[in-house]
Amino acid sequence: MSFNKNEMLIMPAVDIKNGKCVQLVQGEPGSEMVKIDNPEKVAKYWEDLGAKNIHVIDLSGTIDGETSFDIIKKILNEVSVPIQLGGGIRNLDYARQLLDLDIERLIIGTMGIQQPETITQLSDEYGPERIMISLDSKDNKVVIKGWQEKIDKSPSEIANDFKEHGAGSILFTNVDVEGLLGGFYTEPVEDLKKSVDLPIVYSGGITTIDDIKKLNESGVEGIVIGSALYTDKIDLTEALKYQKRI
Repeated sequence: MSFNKNEMLIMPAVDIKNGKCVQLVQGEPGSEMVKIDNPEKVAKYWEDLGAKNIHVIDLSGTIDGETSFDIIKKILNEVSVPIQLGGGIRNLDYARQLLDLDIERLIIGTMGIQQPETITQLSDEYGPERIMISLDSKDNKVVIKGWQEKIDKSPSEIANDFKEHGAGSILFTNVDVEGLLGGFYTEPVEDLKKSVDLPIVYSGGITTIDDIKKLNESGVEGIVIGSALYTDKIDLTEALKYQKRI
């Protein structure tokens, strides 16, 4: 599903670790606040509630290097809405394997930042609309390798580099607020939105319907909601009312 300037896609997060759907606090292993069997059933649940797109992250691939390929296939078989997927994508062969499964958008993080030519290759082969670069930010600096290593540039400083390399969209996660259920900061989102002409999907700290309204007004093309859905702080049916641009 391509992005539409007249709406903001609202995507439930299905994060996979050790065969389960989990929600971590600040991405820290062992901090699971949510742990549910059968991630494919969870994805189907969100689709049944009206989600037009599901955001899947393979935390096992990111943290442990053990990809959840079989579960990813189960999710694709279970749901009919588009999937955007990231996590544990460390080489071109695996990226191609996932794209050939008919993933709508593949989210490339560490590999793309360290080897930007891989973004160009995948964009040339599959089309830029299917390649999303992940720019995760901590203290306004990009972090990689599961948020464990920081590089000395902000998302806004490098975003246009990835547009030139062929990325079709950006996933921007503010690690400072991720998983804390305390809201988000508008300034980093607005700075990135001003700095690059690419669709931006925002993730991190979305806790209330008011947060969703603010992000809609910011002009981002999509948002990812995780912990707030699983802890009943946000009702997806209510949230989906704000997909249309305010």
